[in-house]
Amino acid sequence: MDISKNSDITPDASLTQDDSFVATSHKGLTYPLGAFAPAPGTLHRLADGVRWARIEMPGALAHINCWVLDDAGGVTICDTGLNLPECRGNWDAIFAGELADVPVTRIIGTHLHPDHIGLAGWLAHRFDAPVWMTRGEWLTIRMLWADARDAVPDDVIAFRRAAGWNGAQIAAGNEEGWSRIRDIITPLPMGYRRMQDGDVLDLGAHRWRVVTGSGHSPEHACLINEAAGVMIAGDQVLPRISSNVSLGVTEPEADPLGDWLASIEKLLLLPDDLLVLPAHGQPFRGLHARLKSLRDEHHASLDKLASFAVEPKRAVDCFGRLFRRAIDQSILGMATGEALAHLRHLEVTGRVGREVRDGVWWYKAH
Repeated sequence: MDISKNSDITPDASLTQDDSFVATSHKGLTYPLGAFAPAPGTLHRLADGVRWARIEMPGALAHINCWVLDDAGGVTICDTGLNLPECRGNWDAIFAGELADVPVTRIIGTHLHPDHIGLAGWLAHRFDAPVWMTRGEWLTIRMLWADARDAVPDDVIAFRRAAGWNGAQIAAGNEEGWSRIRDIITPLPMGYRRMQDGDVLDLGAHRWRVVTGSGHSPEHACLINEAAGVMIAGDQVLPRISSNVSLGVTEPEADPLGDWLASIEKLLLLPDDLLVLPAHGQPFRGLHARLKSLRDEHHASLDKLASFAVEPKRAVDCFGRLFRRAIDQSILGMATGEALAHLRHLEVTGRVGREVRDGVWWYKAH
């Protein structure tokens, strides 16, 4: 399932429905638990104050890792899964088993994507617990929820045309509509608790520091427990796949790839020996090696596109330089967003110029 359909919201794995889609290096990484993962509906204690739940999802990724954190008087749940029966069923089994009669004190969303907060409203209502997010993530998801509608907006059609979509691709996109986000995210409460970069959350005996990044989403929160040597990374650092970094219709003159690269430099200031808990894949060590690999891969892609654009190119013309398999309609939106993000960064850094012809964006190297 492509959870990006019908909304200006990107899923978590950018063009990574299998490991061959984007070439990513995981050299220098070690996996202390090997290939182990907890069975759906169960918890596994990873470190002092942290338990791991693997929540099932449809599609090739098949799961999201969620984290149950010990808190005073109960537990905090960090990330939730989609609003789908299998995801709710996994949590029901946990609440009937290892968390039977244990209060949930708060729900933390690392960022706004539906597999991370799809059940935040459901949990908040069930346990009368507040939702904690950064302001950038909270306001953006509330905007996207409010903007859901049956028909694809004219601005979106124009944006897709600007990227080089042909008439058949635009028509197919129009058939998908623009409202699916309301199916996979339960309604959120009216209010929330704000997290900011540098905040320290006191969860009982444990202290978690908030470190934000952007590019994949507006104000993604990672949580660092220095005493336990653990980092909840969400989608800011994944071990085997590259998170989606897309230019979207809601901020078409932004530079999300520039934000992403700046966030990598910021995260490189963290200790290298943290046990990194990603949203997808296995817990790993080797934070700095992974960050440098992600940075280097994006720079290599930028160089390829700059060389390719000696003659004017549209975003859709660049897929073969960025991705390792054919782009069909099911992933066309993700591929377009990522190609545009790279081209926009080249534009911002002065390596290409953009010309508009009949509503289509053409990029040419300087």
